[in-house]
Amino acid sequence: MLALVIDDSRAMRRIVSSILVGAGFETLEAEHGQHALDLLAEGARPELACIDWNMPVLNGLEFVTAVRAQPEHRAMTLMMVTTESEHGQIVRALAAGAHEYLIKPFTADAMLDKLSLLGLLPAGVS
Repeated sequence: MLALVIDDSRAMRRIVSSILVGAGFETLEAEHGQHALDLLAEGARPELACIDWNMPVLNGLEFVTAVRAQPEHRAMTLMMVTTESEHGQIVRALAAGAHEYLIKPFTADAMLDKLSLLGLLPAGVS
């Protein structure tokens, strides 16, 4: 399965990608939402996107809204991975179309638990 990791921090992209690769995913990385939209326009078809909220050019909420407006990408699972922890922000992201929300800092186990809840972990991964 392919996952798209969207975060303006290179270090955070590497951390998230490492966890996902360990869980059996292949990953693509984007430094902001517009870069991620460009990858989708070029033909990338990830099953999962892990999205930071606060990024330049196009933020995570704007990315979620843009993806949900495109019928060809509606099946993609969207998980916010962000420092935004206010209840109102979580509600906004879920209302816009995100499936799950993981607050930074997080552990690998916490991310794997979210992926398990979403039904995205291959058999034998925990």
